[in-house]
Parts: sequence; C-alpha cells; structure tokens
Amino acid sequence: MSTRELDAAGITDPELRAAYAASKAINARHGRTYFLATRLLPLADRPAVHALYGFARIADDIVDGTLPKAQQTMELLALERTMWNGDQPVLRALADTVRRYRIDRALFTDFLASMRMDLHVRDYATYDDLARYVYGSASVIGLQMLPVLGTVSPRDEAAPYAAALGEAFQLTNFLRDVGEDLDRGRVYLPLDELAAFGVDRERLRWARRTGRRDPHVRRALAHMVARNTAVYRRAEPGIALLRPWSRPCVRTAAKLYRGILDEIVAADYAILNQRAVVPTGQRLRVALPGAAASIGLAAGQNARAWALRLTSRPRSPRSASIGVPGSESSAVNSQRRISLVE
Repeated sequence: MSTRELDAAGITDPELRAAYAASKAINARHGRTYFLATRLLPLADRPAVHALYGFARIADDIVDGTLPKAQQTMELLALERTMWNGDQPVLRALADTVRRYRIDRALFTDFLASMRMDLHVRDYATYDDLARYVYGSASVIGLQMLPVLGTVSPRDEAAPYAAALGEAFQLTNFLRDVGEDLDRGRVYLPLDELAAFGVDRERLRWARRTGRRDPHVRRALAHMVARNTAVYRRAEPGIALLRPWSRPCVRTAAKLYRGILDEIVAADYAILNQRAVVPTGQRLRVALPGAAASIGLAAGQNARAWALRLTSRPRSPRSASIGVPGSESSAVNSQRRISLVE
C-alpha cells in the first residue's frame, strides 16, 4: 500500500500498516471497478475502503469455494467469532476501521447471515424473498461505507440511498453473472417473475447450454434490467448528500456499474453465454471526469493520463503494482456482495 495513504490516515503501527496493505492487495487483485472508484477518494479514506472490501472478499471466497458445505458453514461461523479480535491481517484492518469510523457492527452480522444463505438457498420465489438476501449481501455494505464517505446531512437521511445503491449494484451483478451462477446451481432472479415470461430454470439451462437466443428469456431479462435501472434512479439523489470529495468516487462507481446494464441491452440480452463488460475506452471516459474532479484539475491532460492508468490492465499479475487495477476475477459473483464495486 502507498505509504502516503497510510500516513494520511494516521496509521503508524507497523503491524496495522501491513494489515491494511494486505487488504489493499486483495482489492487490487479482485475488485477492478471497486478499486478504480476507490482511487478517486482522498488518500486518508482509502485504507478503510480496502479493509471493508478485504473482509467481504474473505467471506465470499469461503462461500464460493469448493469445500464441503459443513466446512464452509464452520468457516463462516469462525469468521464471525473472530472478526473483531482475529489475528488475520484483514480482520485487524477491519476492526481498526470499524473503531475509527464508528461503523455499526450489526451490519457485519447481517452480511454474514446472507453469506450463510448462499450455502443452502439456490433460488428465490419472489423479489421480496430475494430482497432479504440482497439487504445483507449488498445494502449493508453501502451502509458500512457511509461513515467512511461522510455526509453533509444527518447520516440517517443518506442511509436509504446508500442501501439502494448497494441493491442496484447487486442486481446488476445478478444479471451480469446469470449464466455462471446457473452453472453453480444458483438463480438470483425471482422465480415468479421468470414464470410470468414463460421462463424457468430448465429454460435458462437450455439457453446456457445451447447458446441459442430465447425470446422468453430476453423479455424476462429486459424486465429485470428496467427494474435495476429504476433502483439506480432511486439511489442517485443520495450522492449529493455525501461530502463533496467523496462524490466523484461514488458517481464513477455508479456510472461504471450502470454501464454494465447498457452493455446487456447492447447485446440484446444475450448474456447467458457471455459476460457483459464495459469496454476499457468507455471506462476511461467515465473515470476521466471523476479523476479531474478528485484532483482538482480543470484541464484534461493530466487527469486523462491518471484515469488511463486507473483503467488499464497490468502487463501481468506478477508485475502488476498494487496501485494499478488488476484483471477481474472470473469467479462467480466475485463482486456480487460488494456494493461500491464490481
């Protein structure tokens, strides 16, 4: 991790600095969009964001791993028991972040409750059922982030918007990863709404297996993209309630994630066999205004160079600097539980 970030945050203990550095390495390796947006925050706030991401990623890896379900359950329980006093570097950074920013610990308990749902729940009958999972898996992370981002109004006023943005990101991930989730036996699209368009799990599997387009699937996905877009609109007013220097980060993350929906539409909803990804050029165009705003540049050349560095891929994982976004993990929903992120 950049010593400038740690110094700006007032983190001086060597072991704690190493813990935050470990969290940042996880973020850089697995969370390309999330990491990109984090680079638009003030130096002092970045370590906390890396710590929150690192913890979520640890839980995500347990759930999406290949261990037997019983062992995954035990590991999640162990994580919950030790998350405030564990020796693992990421847990150290998390505990320090929660203390510094006075983040409600109950949000992390709710998060792990949704993670446990992933071990035994394979689909959701209604959107209300899915919403209960989404609250713990994504909305709470928006709420965790809120004290770090800061607000210009009472935090309670901004909280519903932060939760809504987490929901919007999560719904986007469900759509982006629908084919990969299906391979793991999971469907994060409400079954009753799929059925209204003549779609069930078997029809989704057929489309995934054959690569053929299905008009029923297309209409169902179009409906869900429309709802996802409406959630982004509901969350958008909350950006103005954040501290001015936090807004470029959140605005950029929202635009990048909403861009995934644009790519889904551009692909005519044929996403069962391909992942919708925002092209690098578009990522650059989105990141550029945030880069200029966050570093106070009115002219574009320096901001453009900085944004290009943020959106470019490293030459290889071995040579990649922690400070440059790495290639995104292809693990199923590697970001689906990360709210301000991909």
